[in-house]
Amino acid sequence: MIAIAFALTIVNILLKKVLEEGMNHLVFITYRLSISSIFLAPMSYFWERNGRPKLTFRICCYLFFSAIVGASITQYFFLMGIQYTSATYACAFVNMVPVITFIMALPFRLETINIKCNSGKAKILGTFVCIGGALLLTFYKGKPLFNNYSHYEYEAPASPATKSTEKWTIGVITLILGTLFISSWYILQSNIVKRYPCQYSSTAIMNFFGAIQSAILGFSIDKKLSMWVIKGKIQIITILYSGIVGSGLCFVGMSWCVKKRGPVFAAAFSPIVQILSAMIDIPILHEQLYLGSVIGSVLVMIGLYILLWGKSKDMQNVEEMKEQEPHQIQHITVSCDSRSH
Repeated sequence: MIAIAFALTIVNILLKKVLEEGMNHLVFITYRLSISSIFLAPMSYFWERNGRPKLTFRICCYLFFSAIVGASITQYFFLMGIQYTSATYACAFVNMVPVITFIMALPFRLETINIKCNSGKAKILGTFVCIGGALLLTFYKGKPLFNNYSHYEYEAPASPATKSTEKWTIGVITLILGTLFISSWYILQSNIVKRYPCQYSSTAIMNFFGAIQSAILGFSIDKKLSMWVIKGKIQIITILYSGIVGSGLCFVGMSWCVKKRGPVFAAAFSPIVQILSAMIDIPILHEQLYLGSVIGSVLVMIGLYILLWGKSKDMQNVEEMKEQEPHQIQHITVSCDSRSH
């Protein structure tokens, strides 16, 4: 997950550049998902052809909805939210993904809370600390921590005074929907990996569906064919890297982590992308850093790792119980044999 966070950080930096050049959001998403599906198709065929289960209509439906909530529409919502509000404001919603995923996982029994145990208390405490940090990151700016930034200025959360109220409202709604969708993707993915445990094949099919969805949405919004023309090397590099690494290998890796450690564990690393992006933006792009962003990010990270600590303790308890069960059965069998003799 740390390696995936690094890879997605580079995607975000490249994406910021091409969007500043005026590349259409849906065009980028369509090309990105198309490249990803083309890249993963031969890998999934040769590596998983022997152990791949039958692709049923039900699994196809799962993957189709997975494309909606994890690839096409969700990416469009976040990009629109960034356009109508601000990048920092959108990142605050991304920071809420682990907590929302955790809350959504409870009714599906993918996560449990035992208030009497330290692990259960840690999960609750981590959830509230994370929410507090995200709210602070969103609504408190604070003092600038650096001076003499002449080229770039850090993008603070915009307000309705700087952006129209109508666009601001649309941006907030799309960010809320995008956050709920990506959290739903982690929950849905935990079900998909049980029914169709082939990460390369499922990711390739999901991105194929996502490319079709984003292309249909793009043509329905704007029918100009000129917007589909790629301009410049940076756009080609961004599309190839985002498709092969971002939507390809990273999605495969996230699916594998969901399979091994559950949806909350994979979602908990989402804020690291923002922190890594800031670490690169500040020294290279000379962006400003504010006190509220630092305190909010620290609180979010503390809350997330309290939550992860509670989850790891739960997993240790489950593994210990599994290890003890064979010994208990063996002990009972021996005692019964001794009585019979």
